[in-house]
Amino acid sequence: MSLGLNAFLILSGLLFSIGFFGVLLRRNTLVLLMSLEIMFNGINVALVAFSRFNRVMDGSLLVFFIIAVAAAEVAIGLALLVRLYKVYGSVRVSAFCRLKS
Repeated sequence: MSLGLNAFLILSGLLFSIGFFGVLLRRNTLVLLMSLEIMFNGINVALVAFSRFNRVMDGSLLVFFIIAVAAAEVAIGLALLVRLYKVYGSVRVSAFCRLKS
């Protein structure tokens, strides 16, 4: 049994939607980073699905670079979160409003 393109696009849309609403509704910075990663994974599923459907490797190659950039983003984001937690004692987004001054 082979799944069609529609199944992968539905999965991609669901992952992206979950991540999008996580970014909109949550105020914890760690949850925001995880939601962004879920959005990236939704995009990656769509790219790989289109790549496989069209029988080219362009999408899969692009996914490799997206995963590499996402790993760097997570490393930098977590390092910033650890530092901000040490300074402000919180990882809530509202606590970082003091960074403007």
